[in-house]
Amino acid sequence: MKKSKMRSEASSSSNNSNRKGETVVGDCGTCRSSCGYCKSSGRTSITHGLWAYSVTVDDYQVPFLFEALLTDLLDRGWRRSGSFLYKPDMERTCCPSYTIRLRASDFAPSKEQRRVSRRMQSVVYIPRFLDGTVDVEKKSVELIKDPSTSNCNKVSSSVENNSLSHNNEENNKEEEILQFLSGQIDNAVQLCIVSGQFLSGIQLPKASVKKVSQAKRKLLVEGMENLLYTSNIAFQLAATLNRAQLAEKDVQQIRVFGQSIEDTGPSPKIIAAKLASSLIQLAETSGLSIRACNGHLNFYSAMKQASLDEDVHIGTVSKESAKTCESKGGCLKNSSEHPQAKRHKLQIRLKRSSFDPQEFELYRRYQIKVHNDKPDQVTETSYRRFLVDSPLVFVPPSGDDTVPPCGFGSFHQQYLIDDRLVAVGVIDILPRCLSSKYLFWDPDYAFLSLGKYSALQEISWVKENQTHCPTLQYYYLGYYIHSCRKMRYKAAYHPSELLCPLRYQWVPYDIARPLLDRKPYVVLSDFASLQNESSPCISENVMGCQHDDIGQGDSNDVRMDYDYDDEMLDPESESDDDEPDTETSRQTVGVEDGDISNIVIRGQGTRDIQRVFGPIQRRSLESQLRKYMKVVGAELSERMVYALGSYL
Repeated sequence: MKKSKMRSEASSSSNNSNRKGETVVGDCGTCRSSCGYCKSSGRTSITHGLWAYSVTVDDYQVPFLFEALLTDLLDRGWRRSGSFLYKPDMERTCCPSYTIRLRASDFAPSKEQRRVSRRMQSVVYIPRFLDGTVDVEKKSVELIKDPSTSNCNKVSSSVENNSLSHNNEENNKEEEILQFLSGQIDNAVQLCIVSGQFLSGIQLPKASVKKVSQAKRKLLVEGMENLLYTSNIAFQLAATLNRAQLAEKDVQQIRVFGQSIEDTGPSPKIIAAKLASSLIQLAETSGLSIRACNGHLNFYSAMKQASLDEDVHIGTVSKESAKTCESKGGCLKNSSEHPQAKRHKLQIRLKRSSFDPQEFELYRRYQIKVHNDKPDQVTETSYRRFLVDSPLVFVPPSGDDTVPPCGFGSFHQQYLIDDRLVAVGVIDILPRCLSSKYLFWDPDYAFLSLGKYSALQEISWVKENQTHCPTLQYYYLGYYIHSCRKMRYKAAYHPSELLCPLRYQWVPYDIARPLLDRKPYVVLSDFASLQNESSPCISENVMGCQHDDIGQGDSNDVRMDYDYDDEMLDPESESDDDEPDTETSRQTVGVEDGDISNIVIRGQGTRDIQRVFGPIQRRSLESQLRKYMKVVGAELSERMVYALGSYL
């Protein structure tokens, strides 16, 4: 057998350095940890880890457009958590994780994604951004516009030729507002279920919000002229909950809003009051005043406060007493009495990754309130290690259509509403993609679905910056974990692709999904030919599975990779280097081969490896280098510097 000769950096004719820096990694080997996805009790998450002292963007993702030439970390299934690089052992880990991506130019938004975008546009006026702080557009979009304005247009001779199209636009906008308010009530109902204030496990009715016509408003008691919308959902909820309570034969008492109820369920009054209380944040951001009136949930124009008489509610108005807006000439009068609703400014700022106290406070609130972390677990040190530290070597803009205006590297994308920080997206901008790492947001703004909205913005960013950097084509959403239902929302960004864990080829999600329905680990490239033909290997009922579970999770689902900094480097984590290397022995057979003597080694004592290392140490190092070369790839292992111990 030919004896391997390892080379140190001193003996190498090329040390892999260039104008963009170099990649230097230390091999952590195979590690076990507890799983943040399936929450298993044991250390069932198995990955191979690298500690990255520095990584060039070209080694993390090469800029070539021809995928046959790809030899980079990201497109071989690696991800980063701070400066820790990790790749799942797909055959042995409890939750196989497939890299998922989307070609931005092919993105087809779903109805729900379009609704999220329209909702944000209704609440704020939105600037466009390329890099850095951006200027706000002059034109603003209002959430609520006085309906009387549209009525005036109907009788205005100056706009007679355009009245039809204008009215259609007004009707469409009105319908969007009604759908938006209905959705917010449904969210409030879900919060009541989660907090135990409503019975769980039963099908509750969906909210329906209706517009209060001008004629009805004129007939209401004084002080109610500002009433714009209303919903009677509290009556429907009360009836449903009462029926469910009667069916609970073994339950003598039900706890509802702190009251012990034996014979009857919660009244519509109580339910409406609770829902109104849950919608306080919506009232602050939409310019509406939300009140519970005798079981009705009413929405008023906040510019003129309505009467708060508890006995006032929307009643049936006789048609005989109703009068039209035109007969009273009240359009202009009402229009002047109802100023424009409150408008909110959204700013999106892109900055290089660095510690920001304001961001850390938002992250702390998010982790404690959304993920139920204990306060003493959310430290500045762990935050820095997870979301601030980055090994990527920054590449400044070049001005030659090879680098976008912001450069390549790690960034924090801030979302501010009225100068208040409401969300931060942690992203890497690389030669061929924007890679989304994590998002944290203000729990008070959950109704805006900031998780979905930020994903849409990041996809738009890729498309916009293709003019500055043509190689930018993809949006990477991290790992897709089919066995974890909460992570399936990523496939809702259509059409997406999954990375084959064996041959590193990209396979359409529509082909991969029925395969993953059957078992968690699949060599996807074996079935890539099914894109244009059927296969007897997959049953028709599996191939025909509907995508009814995609995107059905939390409206603020986070595009996240698990915080491996705390887990993988935890003292309880153990090395598995003595165990059979299942993944590297099976998955790389026939794929590629290399010579470990081509690996550049750096560290104390590496000036003369042959003299410093004895036979036993050399054999152990050679075994480790072979595993390292198989898991990162032969060509990439020869480009990167392999660090031994504390080489710096």
